[in-house]
Amino acid sequence: MSTTETTQQTPTPAEIPFTNPQAMKLFVTDTGKILPRKYTHLTARHQRAITKTIKHSRNMLLAQ
Repeated sequence: MSTTETTQQTPTPAEIPFTNPQAMKLFVTDTGKILPRKYTHLTARHQRAITKTIKHSRNMLLAQ
């Protein structure tokens, strides 16, 4: 791999935009509840970020 090649990384939960409900589907149950860290295997920082993003999306009526 040369130094000029760039690898595309998946965004961390903190970088997921609130306008993309499909990306947040991994962290929410079918009924719309946010999954706990036990099931998402996220760090505490990422769990807080994804919770804030999901709640922001709910307030904007983008996700259920």
